[in-house]
Amino acid sequence: MIDLSKIQKELAAYDSKREELIKKSRDVLKLSKLLIYAVHRDEIQKATEFKTTIETELKQLESIAAHDTKLQYEGSYKIAVQEYVEAILYLDFVQTGEVKVLSNLHPEHYLLGLADLPGELVRRAVFQASKGNKEAVEKIRDAVDNIYGQFLTLNSRGNELRKKVDSIKYSLNKLQDLVLELKLRVK
Repeated sequence: MIDLSKIQKELAAYDSKREELIKKSRDVLKLSKLLIYAVHRDEIQKATEFKTTIETELKQLESIAAHDTKLQYEGSYKIAVQEYVEAILYLDFVQTGEVKVLSNLHPEHYLLGLADLPGELVRRAVFQASKGNKEAVEKIRDAVDNIYGQFLTLNSRGNELRKKVDSIKYSLNKLQDLVLELKLRVK
């Protein structure tokens, strides 16, 4: 007679860790969105506080995911890490004017988060344009142009990444139009 009790225990343990991962992913995702929202409102101190909290939460999330490599490919985990990347890069860009590489993360997770950054940068550019800050808009356009150019050098294997590269191109076109509109307003 076949005994599946060992397999049942392994599956139960995986399911338990998966549920834990989903809950912690939700926390990281929510905090990342709050950080992005704070940056959009120019509440940089608040955003920095969120960053500190998120980094603690992310360490806990990674600890959970380390129990089984399959957990690192769960949708909730990937989405949370991507949102974290986007949030951290956005805050750093606003503070330093540069987009940095987060080399401590899985390259795919980093790239997918980086690919989402231009959408937030477009929102910031529109806000800066409404204040007449043409230089800030041009700096954002240049950053998105650089991001797009870097993605073109990659062999975008995954369908998800390829779609996001198309989205970056769309964001870049919007920014180029915005810069042109600002230049025409001045004349």
